[in-house]
Amino acid sequence: MYKIILASNSPRRKELLAGLDLDFEVHVLKNIDESYPDDLPASEVAAYISHKKAAAYKNIIAEDQLVITADTVVVLGNQIMGKPATREEAVEMLRALSGKTHHVITGVCLTTTEEQRSLSVTSEVTFKVLSDEEIDYYVDNYRPYDKAGAYGIQEWIGYVGVTGLKGSYFNVMGLPVQRIYQELADMFGAHELIRGGKALP
Repeated sequence: MYKIILASNSPRRKELLAGLDLDFEVHVLKNIDESYPDDLPASEVAAYISHKKAAAYKNIIAEDQLVITADTVVVLGNQIMGKPATREEAVEMLRALSGKTHHVITGVCLTTTEEQRSLSVTSEVTFKVLSDEEIDYYVDNYRPYDKAGAYGIQEWIGYVGVTGLKGSYFNVMGLPVQRIYQELADMFGAHELIRGGKALP
């Protein structure tokens, strides 16, 4: 089995990957360029950035290592909503999402020295109309400045605001773990994954 490296500081991605009962370690390179061409379709941005992140590891990983890189974007219409830098931006984003349906897209690369597999998973999320009081309460108490679209579906705003979800809930959190498991099973065999799970002898 390869030694799995999660190239992300996100506590949510760490929690989700741990749910697959696979041993892994976190290693994040600094100052990776996450820019993308202005004319790139919004639906392709997450995959593009996850590939750029993977490229930074390609020449430094060992033969027995497998690196997982990922990027998640929130797309409303053709507009990409990144992480808000200020309270005002967070409030503005949530007001834009209020009463509408948007898409959450996560691009993932599984990279070894010999092979690279990539995938992109899209989930559709619908919010009720959020009041200004609800938006202010969420932003002030949960400070979602590290989250694309200024929200975490697993937090209070998801409990009270999300009225519809099509696709993977975990993808909206930041990592489509079912698809990642399937890709790893295709690469190594489900039996090897289960046998190698940290919960089993």
